[in-house]
Amino acid sequence: MVPYQDLRRPGGYAVQLLAVAACYYGSARLGLMRELAVEGAVVTPIWPPTGVAVAALLFFGLGCWPAITVGALLATWSLGTPGPDVVGILFGQTVAPVVAVLLLRRSGFRPEISRLRDGLALVFLGALAATTISATFGVGVLVLTDKLAPHAFWTVWLAWWVGDAMGVLLVTPVLLLLRRTRWPPPLRRWKEAAALAVVACAIVPLAAYSSISLLFLVYPLIIWAALRFQLAGSMLCALLTSVLATIAATDAVGAFAGLNRIEVMAKLQAFNGAMALTALLLSAVITEQRNTRRSVEQACKELVEVLAHLTAGEAPPPRPPPRSRDRPREPGGGP
Repeated sequence: MVPYQDLRRPGGYAVQLLAVAACYYGSARLGLMRELAVEGAVVTPIWPPTGVAVAALLFFGLGCWPAITVGALLATWSLGTPGPDVVGILFGQTVAPVVAVLLLRRSGFRPEISRLRDGLALVFLGALAATTISATFGVGVLVLTDKLAPHAFWTVWLAWWVGDAMGVLLVTPVLLLLRRTRWPPPLRRWKEAAALAVVACAIVPLAAYSSISLLFLVYPLIIWAALRFQLAGSMLCALLTSVLATIAATDAVGAFAGLNRIEVMAKLQAFNGAMALTALLLSAVITEQRNTRRSVEQACKELVEVLAHLTAGEAPPPRPPPRSRDRPREPGGGP
């Protein structure tokens, strides 16, 4: 990642925009590898670019919004020559992540997602609320340009909305995590991390491709990952599970065999949504509880030191200045 200070130099802003646009377009191509046809319209069960856009705006500030528009235009262009409806689609794809970040800032969201309120804000404000904009504009222009029958509006709208929301729920936390991950991780965690990876690679394909619908098997795995590795473990497991479940759904195999397109979309999105919510909120709760426990332990140590000095008839040691409860403001962050 380019240091923020370097982006203030001549050409730095252009490099930032090019990087964000390239990431948006690349994630769009990945999302388009798996599609489902709903009421004659092609939708993606997971639309990663929305998650990339929200993360980029949180990283670099709202000034990088043109890169999102350019990336969305390139992604649309890759599907064929865009028509008049592209204006509404680009508007929705750009405004939705901008509104998501504004809502997150307003709620006091912390990118490390170390509190339950951060997880809830990302779910309900960033994923569920803001993405209604992109779905409404995208499906609306398809209806207005006669590319979609009016009676199919709500079915396609729901599929579009859930796809964008899943992009935020699954991709944004992973990108936020990668920015602050320390490498290499402690050596003592490697054995358990390797064991978790092996179990995940065994259970997740079995759950996704088994004909007797064993999707529920992933939940103990998600709980294990959240308990031991918090956001890093739970969201990576959730992302792996979602990708494999989407592949199985678009191929109509395993737990999705014998279903029509509407049933496949409903089952897949319900599973992905429930799994992502479980992983995100559970890891946020565990992280918040661990931080609270550390704070209590530190306060107890300080109290023991004070009592020891008072018992000995000495003045208590000077306390260090209290640390601000607010995190240092990130570059491009809100008030």
